[in-house]
Amino acid sequence: MPGFAGRYRRAVRAGGVKNTSYDAIVVGAGHNGLVTAVYLARAGWRTLVLEREPRPGGAVRSEELTLPGLVHDTFATNMNLFLGSPVAAELGAELERHGAGYATSAMPFASVFPDGTALAVHQDRERTLAGLRAHDPRDAAGWEELDALYKRLAPALFALYGSRLTARALARLALEHFPTLGAGGLRALARLLVSSTRELADAHLASREAKAMLACWGMHLDFAPDVGGGAMFAFLEAFTDMRTGISLARGGASRLIEALVGLLEEADGELRLEAEVTRVVIEGGRASAVELAGGERIDARRVVVANLTPTVLYERLLAAGALPPAIRRAAAGYRYGPGTMMVHLALAGPIPWQAGEEVARFAYVHVAPYVDDLARMYAEAMAGLLPAEPMLVVGQSSAVDPSRAPAGHHVVWIQVRALPGAIAGDALSSIAARSWQGAAEPYAERVLAKLERYAPGLGRLVLDRAVLSPAELERRNPNLVGGDSLAGSMHLRQNFLFRPFPAVRDYESGVRGLLMVGASSWPGAGVNALSGYNVAQKLLSPRASRAVDARLMLAGAGAAAVAGAGALRRRRR
Repeated sequence: MPGFAGRYRRAVRAGGVKNTSYDAIVVGAGHNGLVTAVYLARAGWRTLVLEREPRPGGAVRSEELTLPGLVHDTFATNMNLFLGSPVAAELGAELERHGAGYATSAMPFASVFPDGTALAVHQDRERTLAGLRAHDPRDAAGWEELDALYKRLAPALFALYGSRLTARALARLALEHFPTLGAGGLRALARLLVSSTRELADAHLASREAKAMLACWGMHLDFAPDVGGGAMFAFLEAFTDMRTGISLARGGASRLIEALVGLLEEADGELRLEAEVTRVVIEGGRASAVELAGGERIDARRVVVANLTPTVLYERLLAAGALPPAIRRAAAGYRYGPGTMMVHLALAGPIPWQAGEEVARFAYVHVAPYVDDLARMYAEAMAGLLPAEPMLVVGQSSAVDPSRAPAGHHVVWIQVRALPGAIAGDALSSIAARSWQGAAEPYAERVLAKLERYAPGLGRLVLDRAVLSPAELERRNPNLVGGDSLAGSMHLRQNFLFRPFPAVRDYESGVRGLLMVGASSWPGAGVNALSGYNVAQKLLSPRASRAVDARLMLAGAGAAAVAGAGALRRRRR
């Protein structure tokens, strides 16, 4: 997308800034950092966003990666979480005024299988059930059970997902949802939160095809089928998509970033591009300024917000003596999940799926094929091996948003999950390279060969391709350590209250005046805008007194007790 940065009337390169002091400095112009900056600037704070790259967006960006005129989402593509966020609810009309818009597919996802069949979820419950029923009536019955469970649990789960996870927020959640759920609902909620995708699928579905269709969603994060805690995301994604479809940003993911920058500029906030922060200055135990690569110092009167992973923030930007040893040890223990490869294709026609022409109309197609294959592939990747059979998330971008490509052309986005960040070997012993520089293209051939088995004739349609290995992902965005597209594992030990690590909470960093935002903070990866929103609310909302917190906690505990007692009385009757 040539001339992208020129669309920002006030975005400047390093050295062009007029002020040397701001109320808030946001380091990193990913979407969460921009969301925080927009809210602060609209509240009257003098706000500066510093971005090391020539363009803002972080892992939300679009480019002409293959042929001119074909727009690919480089990293993230699914906008469902953003559209369900409070940012979209509060600023949606204004973002649209600045060019944000969305294309939605009523055919959200499908899975294809080696025998040439497919299972699919439509934005039509009855059509989805009919397909499952034709495959195996037991799958349709199980899907209805899961759908009923979704209706019961989704309000509490989404409230939890959007919460800051403070004692006050959790107590409010308990007050609002525990009485409705009752003891049985609370048990179901707790069981779902700790279950693996295999356990959830085995409890409700019969065929290996239907089980795989659900379990594939866990692999979008780093939840292999047998990893505890993986069920919640797969459950929410599958049954939300059945209600809402899947949405992409019309014209490319960068349109959302352009709109956020437009709102920032409108509120007199500033964005500096090619301005790499090399140090957060700590004075008197507080973050007081940042220094740029050229030595320039910019003061932060109120706060520095780091849209960075702990690795980048603690190991590169904070001096060794700036943190208590316990915080530094905790940050050093932050763990990353397996890597991701992105393969972008320019095609001369739609993908010729063996399972039928209709499959080419779905937003996502998962190529696994089965749950045991997912488990084997994940184990190989975690052992440092190039998997023999990677899972493919095939995003048919131009099928959802035809503006991405001129007539007769198609744009395909392929996320290859999961891969080793550092290569120790090859599960098939056919790729000798032990670095991604040498392994990227041969492995991309393996990816396309697998896809060809499910779509014979695909190779003849490929006009061009762009391959981004895990190493290339990290080079383009240092937050994607080892090519981990999540900016940190989301396993239970590093999720919920433990994200990024238990030594800090509520977006704190262990340094006064320095907050964290982005995928390494709660609620984690995805274009959700929630950490950016939550940090802005934390800074702009008055602090609640401890007495108020205590009353809320007691009330929340009381609500849980009442729910449990009511359920006990009903059982005794």
